[in-house]
Amino acid sequence: MYRISKQFAFSASHQLFGVPAGHPCSRLHGHNYIVEIELSGATLNQAGFVRDYLELGILKQYIDDELDHRHLNEVLGDDLVTAERLAKHLFDWARAHWPEVTAMRVSETPKTWAEYRP
Repeated sequence: MYRISKQFAFSASHQLFGVPAGHPCSRLHGHNYIVEIELSGATLNQAGFVRDYLELGILKQYIDDELDHRHLNEVLGDDLVTAERLAKHLFDWARAHWPEVTAMRVSETPKTWAEYRP
């Protein structure tokens, strides 16, 4: 199996409403997110790729246009905008474009990652 991945970055705010009172994430706050998409394939295309990295530019465009410097609760219409849910949202978006997508990872801080992999 061949695997490729690519990272994208954006900044956005969110607020968690499903956490106990006094939890720091219940306050409006922001992150410098890193998103990593993974694509896999048993074979390579005619050019020798799982998928040409240039084709992933539309994911960057989606992130820049819809998520970057936005309030994610408003964009996603959800009171529980966690890294886990953001990973699933982005996975679903990407899988609709590329069947080779096998995972999406989201980092809110340099030491934390959430991953969605069906």
